[in-house]
Amino acid sequence: MATMKYRVNRRAALGLIGGSAASLLVPVPGARVSAQTLDKVSYQTNWRAQTEHGGFYLAATNGIYKKYGIEVDIRPGGPQQNPTQLLLGGRVDMIMGNSLEALSFAHENLPFMCIASIFQKDPQVLISHPGQGNDTLADLKGKPILIAAQARVGFWPFLKLKFGFQDEQIRPYTFNMAPFLADKKLTQQGFLSSEPFVIRKAGVDPVVHLLADAGFENYNTTITISKKMAQEKKELVQRFVDATLEGWAEYMKGGPNIAAANARILKDNPDMDQEKIDYALKVMNERGIVLSGDALQLGIGAMTDARWASFAKTMTDAGVVPAGVDVKKAYSLEFVNKGIGKA
Repeated sequence: MATMKYRVNRRAALGLIGGSAASLLVPVPGARVSAQTLDKVSYQTNWRAQTEHGGFYLAATNGIYKKYGIEVDIRPGGPQQNPTQLLLGGRVDMIMGNSLEALSFAHENLPFMCIASIFQKDPQVLISHPGQGNDTLADLKGKPILIAAQARVGFWPFLKLKFGFQDEQIRPYTFNMAPFLADKKLTQQGFLSSEPFVIRKAGVDPVVHLLADAGFENYNTTITISKKMAQEKKELVQRFVDATLEGWAEYMKGGPNIAAANARILKDNPDMDQEKIDYALKVMNERGIVLSGDALQLGIGAMTDARWASFAKTMTDAGVVPAGVDVKKAYSLEFVNKGIGKA
């Protein structure tokens, strides 16, 4: 039986139909914005402030949102936060999500959807020790891999489908890298810009397998919103998306223009430091996390019908997405593919 990674509260979600998922917005008559009035929008990220959120912070700190007549409340996530539940409960206007979450909304027939994907490549990776014959994902078949519980219903079924991985390979990953560092035979999961950085600081130059480069087509760091808000506040939503994509285009270039955004990230997340920020931006550019694929022609945030259909089929074949899900309920292309920030 197919199982979805994200289970959602249908009663809470449908309760929004009678109200407004954009209750935090300050309405402005007509399409024009004045210098005295800014529309207020809240955006919930999926974790504490970090480089992977940089474009949102830059749009806020460098005045891009304000230029578009918007005041954005960027709300950092954390271990006690559940962005999906906050969105379903009307506590926030938009959240950072991914394709699997949006397909879950479509499966449950809930009125929420993805309207832009900042990351063209999901940054999920598997990390191996060098010199152990684990230079490709195919080499890892049958070998022990540290995997967290959430990944078992996320990318793990994809790896089973494509490379013949088996559940017997799984060892529990507790986000502590000491077991990996102590055993050269182990492979572990991670995030492109996070665990490899820590492992390198510990003296190991790891082999980093980016799952997206192996065909894991999950859109990540998305903008997810209620369909009600997208319909009733269409012009405002478009301004938010355009400003956000401009922020990301500027942030990915690096240089002095991103200093204010990074300062805000450091302020919002005391565990972050400048070296981590610099490393993350470097590898995100090197591996095409934001600017690759469709984004090169369609602009940052790009999405396509073909990729949504392809990913849904893959995950249905892998047993994650139930058969028969109406994929087009999961997303809208209305607000993207306008060439903002394209290479």
